[in-house]
Amino acid sequence: MKTLFTETRPRRSWTDFSVLVAGVISVLLVLWVALNHEGSWPGYGEMVASLPHPVAWLRWILGDISEVAFYKHELASLGLLSGAYLGWWASRRGKAWQGFSISYGTGLWPWLVTSSLLGLLLSNLLWGWSVTAQTWQPTFAAFVSLPAAMVLMFGGGWKVALNGAVLGALLVTPLCLLIVNFVCIPLGLPAVIGNVVGMAVGSVLAFELCRRVPSLIRSDYSAPIRPMPTKPPTYGIAWSLRRVLADFSEAPFFGNELASLGLLAGVLLAYALNPISPAYGSGLVLPLIGAQALTSALGVVIWRKQWIKRGWYPTYVPLVSVVPATVLTHGGSWTVIATSALLGALIAPPLACGIAGRLPTHFHPYIGNVTSMALSTLMIVPLVGWLAQL
Repeated sequence: MKTLFTETRPRRSWTDFSVLVAGVISVLLVLWVALNHEGSWPGYGEMVASLPHPVAWLRWILGDISEVAFYKHELASLGLLSGAYLGWWASRRGKAWQGFSISYGTGLWPWLVTSSLLGLLLSNLLWGWSVTAQTWQPTFAAFVSLPAAMVLMFGGGWKVALNGAVLGALLVTPLCLLIVNFVCIPLGLPAVIGNVVGMAVGSVLAFELCRRVPSLIRSDYSAPIRPMPTKPPTYGIAWSLRRVLADFSEAPFFGNELASLGLLAGVLLAYALNPISPAYGSGLVLPLIGAQALTSALGVVIWRKQWIKRGWYPTYVPLVSVVPATVLTHGGSWTVIATSALLGALIAPPLACGIAGRLPTHFHPYIGNVTSMALSTLMIVPLVGWLAQL
């Protein structure tokens, strides 16, 4: 109902325009690739082998948007952004079919995605030189970490959005690069451990800096009042299924079913066009999605009382860390899928919640989530490998 808004007609802003422009550019890029490539959609190996060709770089950067789910494909990324835009549009107008209100009903999604995209672009401009056909690098890290967390902590406005993007590119991405290349690779650890540790350490440094220099995040932005839910959730079967779906887009701080549907539709289309195009050319897209859905479903069922008590619980954590790392390391057998999904659902969410609850108030709780991702992956991936050999 319009009476639930502070404005009867949603006001357009520069962030609305920037999101629209980004979407148009993405669509044009995808169409260009489709029209100028003979045969099937180009595979992951073809993309990295073509670097530093400009189109290959554009595909790499766009693929970074869906990298957090281990899909790394422009169609998955475009689907995620398109679904998120639809979710935000529906949220602004109080549509009943909007699903879980995007970005937790804060109304900050345009600023959040703008800061995340700027952080992604800056990261690739500053650190893209490290990517070659033989060396994958975590240039995606800023898109799903500090920039979005700063917007959620301190509000919208260009000062927060730009400073979040800059700090993400200057602190988070290089730390991820250092840990992945000088710790994970020499020790044979999954790269996701280096990614999330870099996100955690970089975010701690950034939030400490913001506490000491508050002018970095001082903003006059006032968020609009969002429509309140007409009735509390029932936490029944329908809610559980919706929650599992929303977990697929939780890592970039969207947490919305429409965004997740776009992401999954995009990666499945990419797989149909060329099975060795998404997920680093592994061909494991279907086992990967199945394992991710299973670990989220188990987590939602096991921790249902925590969802009811707290209103939100990090059941998405193993979906973007433990499970995909295990599947890509040990293969897509039923043993690997089932054991990684169960162990991830049992260990990762409560560990994340416990760590987040002990953080200082000037740290965003997501730091606890990514720390749990690192610890859980470190424990579970080798354990599943040992069990699979029995």
